[in-house]
Amino acid sequence: MKKLNNEIEYFLYARKSSESDDRQVQSIDDQIDRLKEYASRVGIKIKKVFIEAKSAKLPGNRPVFAEMMEGIKAGKAQGILCWQINRLSRNPVDGGMISWMLQQGIIKSIQTTEREYKPEDNTLLLSVETGMANQFIIDLKKNVRRGMDGKAQRGEYPTKPPLGYKNDRLNKTIVSDEERLPMIKKMWDMLLSGNYRPPMIVKIVNEEWGFRTPRTPKGGDKEISKSTIYKLFNNIFYAGVFEWHGEILQGNHRAIITLDEYDKAQRILGKKGKPRFSKHEHAYTGEIQCEECGCLHTASLKSKVLSNGESKSYGYYYCTRRKKNLNCSQTGKLTTQELENQIDAELKKCQIHPRFLQWALDYLQERKEVDFENKSTIREQQEATYNKIQGELSNLSKMLYKELISEEEFLSMRDDLRSQSAKVKSALDNTENESAKWLELTQEFFQFSAYARDRFNDPEATAQEKKAIFRALGWNFSIKDKVLRISKHKWIETVENEYPSLEKRITALELDKNLAVTERTKQISMIRLDWCAYRDSNSN
Repeated sequence: MKKLNNEIEYFLYARKSSESDDRQVQSIDDQIDRLKEYASRVGIKIKKVFIEAKSAKLPGNRPVFAEMMEGIKAGKAQGILCWQINRLSRNPVDGGMISWMLQQGIIKSIQTTEREYKPEDNTLLLSVETGMANQFIIDLKKNVRRGMDGKAQRGEYPTKPPLGYKNDRLNKTIVSDEERLPMIKKMWDMLLSGNYRPPMIVKIVNEEWGFRTPRTPKGGDKEISKSTIYKLFNNIFYAGVFEWHGEILQGNHRAIITLDEYDKAQRILGKKGKPRFSKHEHAYTGEIQCEECGCLHTASLKSKVLSNGESKSYGYYYCTRRKKNLNCSQTGKLTTQELENQIDAELKKCQIHPRFLQWALDYLQERKEVDFENKSTIREQQEATYNKIQGELSNLSKMLYKELISEEEFLSMRDDLRSQSAKVKSALDNTENESAKWLELTQEFFQFSAYARDRFNDPEATAQEKKAIFRALGWNFSIKDKVLRISKHKWIETVENEYPSLEKRITALELDKNLAVTERTKQISMIRLDWCAYRDSNSN
């Protein structure tokens, strides 16, 4: 077993989280015992042991970890001994602090049972591994959220059901609590009769029925409280549906009241009731502000009876005027059709003919081939420079070993070469990525200009599609006096300013019947060149 630098004093850090992703790691006691045994074998001096049972997913959540890091900054120890690197961090804030302190030499060593991280050779590896720990948390959260959303869409309530229902863990469904649900049904009947108020129902349920909540590992087996009875009567779950992320979904569980009865109960309680299923979705709510007061515009659906007796629904957008002590004169309402007419007018300004789209894509393909050759040459030069610097670093270490240079000279020259190496490596990594990203964004830009307006006006376009097209026009959307204003993206403005003259030139050529084929071809080629030149100026 290789002996480590015995001049460094270490803090031993042992952590266990209650989160599910950490349940399989060594327990704290087991971590400490094994780490002390390991320290004895490799000659590590343990200055102090820090123990913590907190999750590392969020920064600022671990007081013991913070105390340890302050101790290192104060010079009380120079190293950290831990079971695995993810014991120290699972978030980018703490991970970045650890990497920075290691790079600066404040932390001279981080030792795990698998490897040692030093300032001079493992900071990149440390960053990668702490990043992987953070990404694990992000991916886990996404997967859990996706699974819960999928369950909700299938009618399966994703979390713990309310009183009167319970989870069937074997079949992974929600079933009725046959002991309590019949009594809860009677509670609803009493409220709906109009003869009983919630406090009266609580008294009858507890004193006469002997109702008790389900026993749980942390408690339960208690009387029903006033807050619980109000929460019960406000829960639409008992009507066979449930609310998930602001949406009302049909559930697979047994209903004990109807939706109409639920609404009646809310009126008895002095409330308006929950919203029903609605096929109509307002595409632009949450996107547009009132230019005068800064409040968001909201939308509502109203019905109007026509002269022929039919009923027709109209969407209206208007300022919420929710800010207190602020007088807003914007009381007018803008219909959805009026708003979309204004959006369509903005889309028309940046619309290009498919012919110009094809010219742009052809030119991009030509540029891609040229760029590939140029980037290959640049990349070869960068790789040669990077390899040369690595060789110089290796030779520098040999010169120090042979005492051809002083340690002070070595450190100065080494830092300089490392700085050069980092710059070349960064440029090497970005050379191809930037080119690919530039091509992708430019293609998306032209495709949007060619087809966005047609899709926006397609009767089958969804509200989400219309919202995405609307957002692509720019940012800072506002309305004043029923007029929409947009802070447009630079490329949108460039199309509006440059494209119309090119479109007029190509239209004039098509209308001119006197031009010879060769002259027409020449003129079209000139327009194509101007269009490509415009594309280059737009991409910069």
